Amino acid sequence: MKNETPFVYGIGNPLIDVIVSVSDKELRDLGLYKGTMNLVDVNKRLELSSFISKNKKPSYSCGGSCPNTIITLSAMGVKTALGGKVGNDEYGEIYRKNLKALGVLDNLGKSDNPTGSSIILITPDSDRTMNTFLGANRDFCVSDIDEQTLKKADFFHFTGYMLDTKNQTEAIYKAIDIAKTAGAKISFDIADQFAVGRNRDAFLEIIKSSCDVVFANKEEARIMFDNYDPELCCKSMGKLCETAIVKNGKKGSFISYRGEMFEIPVKGPSVPVDTTGAGDTYAAGFLYGLCNGMDVVESGTIASVLAGQIIKQVGAQFSEKKSAELRELLASGKWRDIK
Repeated sequence: MKNETPFVYGIGNPLIDVIVSVSDKELRDLGLYKGTMNLVDVNKRLELSSFISKNKKPSYSCGGSCPNTIITLSAMGVKTALGGKVGNDEYGEIYRKNLKALGVLDNLGKSDNPTGSSIILITPDSDRTMNTFLGANRDFCVSDIDEQTLKKADFFHFTGYMLDTKNQTEAIYKAIDIAKTAGAKISFDIADQFAVGRNRDAFLEIIKSSCDVVFANKEEARIMFDNYDPELCCKSMGKLCETAIVKNGKKGSFISYRGEMFEIPVKGPSVPVDTTGAGDTYAAGFLYGLCNGMDVVESGTIASVLAGQIIKQVGAQFSEKKSAELRELLASGKWRDIK
């Protein structure tokens, strides 16, 4: 590590999670189908925001795949910073305020476009209807990178969502160049199977040319390598980078490290309460292990432990109380005894 206190810098899409309880009738009146995940435009986002402001008392939390990983790392005691872009609006201010409270250094730029959001409507049967608006996220560009802070990082972490526009892609390549030149390791979470469909060739190129640690789940890996066997996919990805991880759902995960294969068992319940953020939490656990000088098997085991804990609850982040319990567990070494 470059620093006595390891430092992880992430760049991702900050999405303010707006969580609201609604009736089935209200959901129908909004023209939404229960349980769906929708990518909405600015007009639909404004309609939903207006409905909430007139009728509801929402709860807010910092969301987004890379932010979830960075926030969990911070909760486990690792020094972190988050780059990205939010709007000069109420949601942006809420995001920044919450991020600061979570102990993450705010490196977010500002856009004239609205802050990205995920408006989550929960019906009485606990079903979730998610409405994601990318907004300001898509404006992130090279000039938004805090070069001096990034140079201090031991790890630079980003996700596949950041290669969806030309300006975001250019910014990620610039950030990789800054980080590698300064001696940081590059960590890439593919994060979404549909992102692979859009950017498969770009992902393969960036893994081969730039990445030290790469995370994928079995579906993402299947599309990347045209193979339904997650272990063989991990071996294939391991030929492109030093450390490749393929998460295999309830069966655990595979790790390829310098061509050697390891299998990590599940460390959590067989029936999850909510899988939201499980992959983001796994990445945080693995990076936590590396930041603390552990080998890939130990890091993978911690990743599995934390992912097993997040799926016991609703939501992608741990409470302050749960974070304290997990920090104590990790510090004690008792995480090794969890079955």
